[in-house]
Amino acid sequence: MQVIYDIEQIPSLTKPIVTVGIFDGVHCGHQEIFRQMKALATEPNQKTVAITFEPHPRIVLNNNQNDIRFINILEKKIERIALSGIDYLLIINFTPAFATLSPEDFIREYLVNKLRIGTLVIGYDHHFGKSRSGDYHEIERLGVEYGFAVVEVGEVCCDGDVVSSTRIREALKKGEIESANKYLGYRYSITGTVVHGNMLGRKMGFPTANIALSDRYKLITANGVYACYVLVDGKWYEGMGNIGFRPTIEKSSLTVEVHIFNFDEDIYGKTITAAFVKRIRDEIKFPDTEHLKQQLAQDKIMVQGCINGIKKQQIA
Repeated sequence: MQVIYDIEQIPSLTKPIVTVGIFDGVHCGHQEIFRQMKALATEPNQKTVAITFEPHPRIVLNNNQNDIRFINILEKKIERIALSGIDYLLIINFTPAFATLSPEDFIREYLVNKLRIGTLVIGYDHHFGKSRSGDYHEIERLGVEYGFAVVEVGEVCCDGDVVSSTRIREALKKGEIESANKYLGYRYSITGTVVHGNMLGRKMGFPTANIALSDRYKLITANGVYACYVLVDGKWYEGMGNIGFRPTIEKSSLTVEVHIFNFDEDIYGKTITAAFVKRIRDEIKFPDTEHLKQQLAQDKIMVQGCINGIKKQQIA
């Protein structure tokens, strides 16, 4: 997949199949849109183009940014879209001026004049343009006027629930990792740089890698202890993650740390990824570090049992 930040740099295309969206999470619903785009690209050399925006429109348009959190940072969004097989990802710089474009202005200037669009594929609840005034009926009218087809992809359901970025964010805020992963179609993860901590975990026999996040808008799942997999230097390891304020040890800001099983390497300064599997328990304040150490030993047994259960399911 070729990532393009300037529409003037996109090559000349013949009736491309195009979609437009935020794609927060690149979840199962988004993946179905991409799948149908690939299926529609039947003409010789016909390409698929996904268009998204950076920064997120809510960051530009919302005065109170403290409550804004997203499932994926931009780098992870690019990775997930690339896995879908889309040919081009166009990332448009979202500015206050761009936000004033009407749906018709956007379609005419970007999709028709620049991309020479053949088909626009949209989700069932898609709205865009100034004040999100562009819905399916408006887009269909513009398709007739400007000569491109419009395909609407219906809702995708999982265990009776409609998959959406909002539903996933709600699940993550509650620590419902298994539900969030089901809707995503892959494991929710956190990526960041390993930084120095207070080394107390190592003294208790549970050394942890403290992860400094690379994006302030990343949605962090609920506090607690989790079974997880940890990616270090291209290799996945089993591990146990903790998200919270470490109330037994000290009053601190929110921390994300992982204990990697059967691992004893210096990874300070390296970028690692923790992919979360299941929430084991809430964060708890213990009377002292000895009680915490005993609980961590029990947590590890539970996490290992959880991961072994997943392995058995995969084998079956």
